[in-house]
Amino acid sequence: MNNSQPKLNIGLPVYNGEKFLRKCLDSLLVQTFSDFELIISDNASTDNTEAICRTYAAQDQRIRYYRNQTNIGCACNFNRVFELSHSEYFKWAAYDDLHAPDFIEKCMDVLEKDPTYILCHSHTYFIDEQGEFIQNYDIKLNTNSLKAHQRFHELLTKHLCYQIYGVIRSSALRQIPPMGGYGNADGILLLRLGMLGKFYEIPEYLFFARIHPQQSLSMFFPDYLSFNQNNPQYSLNMLPNFYDYAVWFDSTNKGKILLPHWRILQEYWVSIHHSKLSWYEQVLCHISIAKKLSGTEWLLVKDLLMAAKMLFLRKFGYQT
Repeated sequence: MNNSQPKLNIGLPVYNGEKFLRKCLDSLLVQTFSDFELIISDNASTDNTEAICRTYAAQDQRIRYYRNQTNIGCACNFNRVFELSHSEYFKWAAYDDLHAPDFIEKCMDVLEKDPTYILCHSHTYFIDEQGEFIQNYDIKLNTNSLKAHQRFHELLTKHLCYQIYGVIRSSALRQIPPMGGYGNADGILLLRLGMLGKFYEIPEYLFFARIHPQQSLSMFFPDYLSFNQNNPQYSLNMLPNFYDYAVWFDSTNKGKILLPHWRILQEYWVSIHHSKLSWYEQVLCHISIAKKLSGTEWLLVKDLLMAAKMLFLRKFGYQT
């Protein structure tokens, strides 16, 4: 490995990724921008992931491979790859997604030329298990607004968080808390980044998000393709199961009374009050919460009913 620090670190958290991992690694290692180091954190996989990673690491000196002795959960592993990084720029990568060869080069070009942007990503489309095109991801957000409260408003709800796989200034990531172990933790992380600075979306389809049964979206958010299409029939029933998502982000949550929607609301409030926004901007952010979440109050009631049910079952000796 070169002694000089690379410009970019790519963090790849993975668990049992043998089916798509090779394709993912191939698409990263052939990037036209090559001044990067790829950090892989294997979350105690039980399939052939370790062998695949060690083979690639032996062939390319830009790869650092780490293996956790036990599964530390999705959020902790996601944070771990960033904690192991030291470069000016950082990018997360998922083991099942693909990138156009010039994805990183074009993102880096934007960030190097304009310091007011802290994150750069591109248009996205969905691919199937064979890598074939399914449809475009058509939710576009005004995250390049000069006003932080407007970026907060845009990132508050109804998107699939693919910006998190863009190239990010490490200095910005270090100013916010790491990803939490609760539902919509990736969305909260993006929200907090958006309060710090602008995102730029390259108007080209350079990122390819794979759809398959083992991914979290398919397991906990089965209607997300309809959600993506800005379906006029959108309803609360289309929202993800944030309780199961909280367990996926942090397996120690299993069986606990979580109140997942209350937790998300709490994290919105914490994001506002721990920010450097003016009093006026903070008020505008609270107004955005009221507007964007209007009509979802039933989810807060649902949390309380679920918690009451779990307490009742425990009182009478039933497992939850």
